[in-house]
Amino acid sequence: MNTAIEDFIIAYAHDIDDVRLDGWPDYFTEDGTYTILTRENLAAGLPMGIMYCQGRGMMSDRIKAMKEANIYEAHTYCHLLGRSQIEENSDGSYQARTNFNIIRTMQDGASEMFAVGKYLDVIEMRDGQPQPQPLFKERKVVLESRRVDILLVYPL
Repeated sequence: MNTAIEDFIIAYAHDIDDVRLDGWPDYFTEDGTYTILTRENLAAGLPMGIMYCQGRGMMSDRIKAMKEANIYEAHTYCHLLGRSQIEENSDGSYQARTNFNIIRTMQDGASEMFAVGKYLDVIEMRDGQPQPQPLFKERKVVLESRRVDILLVYPL
């Protein structure tokens, strides 16, 4: 099961890196949550962060707004992922921690380290053929720094 979960986490990053964002909500359960917060807020028990989406509907709205309403400089990401640490929960779901570095490349070719942190995931396995399909029930993107660039358009 760990290999399927690791492949799932890698596919998520590759889709974002390749700017295939229409399918981003499909990585989550129907009522899944996506939160970006700082390490400092997580340690203090402050649940709200920089971005919060609850459910695929909110995630789809975010992608639609990004495409139709928001104005931003074109850019791409390149995720560098550490090996995931995965544990099974008593209810059959899984917890995963994956460290990441995200390099952002702007339209003019300039690249910079954009985000560093860890993904803290709760993953459910849904029935699928020929094997179960992992989906995020919860994805917390925990940033090491509280200094966040205002050009946070794409999901991390």
